[in-house]
Amino acid sequence: MTTRTVLVTGRGGSGTTTVAAATAVHSAHRGLRTLLLSAHDPHRTLDALLGVRLSGAPAPVGDGGEPPHALRIDEERAFQEEAQRLSGRVKPAFDLLGVDPLDPEELTALPGTRHLVLLRALCEHTASGAWDLVVVDGPPVPELVAALALPERLDRYLARLLPEQRQAARALRPVLAALAGVPMPSDWLYEARTWVAARLAEARSVVSAPGTSVRLVVDADGHSLSEVRHARAGLALFEHRLDAVVASRTLPDSAAGSADPWLAARAADDSARLAALVAELRSAVPLLTAPHLGRSPEGPADLAELGAEIYGGAPDPEPEPATPWTVDDRLAEDGTLVWRLPLPGAERADLDLVRRGDELIVGTGAYRRIVRLPSALRRCTVSGAGLRGGLLSVRFAPDAELWPRG
Repeated sequence: MTTRTVLVTGRGGSGTTTVAAATAVHSAHRGLRTLLLSAHDPHRTLDALLGVRLSGAPAPVGDGGEPPHALRIDEERAFQEEAQRLSGRVKPAFDLLGVDPLDPEELTALPGTRHLVLLRALCEHTASGAWDLVVVDGPPVPELVAALALPERLDRYLARLLPEQRQAARALRPVLAALAGVPMPSDWLYEARTWVAARLAEARSVVSAPGTSVRLVVDADGHSLSEVRHARAGLALFEHRLDAVVASRTLPDSAAGSADPWLAARAADDSARLAALVAELRSAVPLLTAPHLGRSPEGPADLAELGAEIYGGAPDPEPEPATPWTVDDRLAEDGTLVWRLPLPGAERADLDLVRRGDELIVGTGAYRRIVRLPSALRRCTVSGAGLRGGLLSVRFAPDAELWPRG
């Protein structure tokens, strides 16, 4: 059975950690071998919620039956381990420069390390075969998108700095060195490039796997449709699939008829917000509700109750079907090729498009992605673009100097 990965994300304070924990407990009670991975919890909120102190090794949480296992990403320790592993590969560079490598005690995590550690943990635990489901208590949407986009971005930088074709120079290195009069890169540089490329490919395969999806959590009383739109557009830009939106801390139906005018008014407001959210999602993604239990959840028993309220007896939501980016051939009709990019939630005012060489830079709000054009479009010029119903259509006209004649 292929490991299913659910990345739970949402704005800080929206209930992401609680929903992630309830999802893991509920799935374990259904017989799935479940791992809960805490990837963004600097104040150990999940520890307090589960009643245990999590470490970097999977440990069962809860008694009886099949409890889920949980672990906490240790950013500092993981950084030190990775740096030590890498030091052997870059030692030739240190020797060439006359630099002494740092001792493990001198190493502290750098900005962005958390993203790399999260990707490493996903690769490790999805490939182990020990879990049917990995639930990630993830960072807010912008940070999650940045982490998941890291392999693609690093791979692009690697291709620009040390393209594959340059590795052919290894056989010619002695000749080139004699001609240029300067030393050529040693074999270790090309070997390191191959090693890094393999690690990036492994991470990209996990991120883009059919069983990997994102579950967005919003506060029933505090979310805005704009917030949901921006999150959906950012995820879609990088082709991440939502499997559900969870509205947390919803009030029970009975609250609408409460004698307390404040409670009745709040229940009516929540109901209106949820109705607007359903209309916004247009049935493309299911809307689930995590009701307010009347108390702060504490321990696996409360989490099991909340998980049952969210999911009932239904199976875990599946990722929405992937909608590929396609090129429509309209040369016979109007002399153009149209590249269609699904961007649900994107708004025209937030959209930014720039053509640069064989690449298209697409921006929506705070999110920005550089994508390589399909081969046919590289011989065209951009003639226009339009956004309608969450679908971005970029029109290309053949470049007379590059397009085959006849």
